[in-house]
Amino acid sequence: MERQFDAVLTGSDSPIEGLVTTIDYSGYPQAYEFKSIDETLHLVIVQETDGHWIRVAGTEPYLTGWVDELVEQINHTSSIE
Repeated sequence: MERQFDAVLTGSDSPIEGLVTTIDYSGYPQAYEFKSIDETLHLVIVQETDGHWIRVAGTEPYLTGWVDELVEQINHTSSIE
């Protein structure tokens, strides 16, 4: 079942608001896509079988901390559902 929620990432100049959606990504147990409201940022992150999260697609440039920020928000949202 597709799941969506609002998320905010820390940008270099200001917060970046967007929508996170669960997606299917072949070979990975979990995958999420972040699209900013202003359409300037797109990230796809996946969870590897060892539990580690990585970025596999998206716009450039990007901040490496965004993966951790996004995972934290995913985990928080999952815990309150």
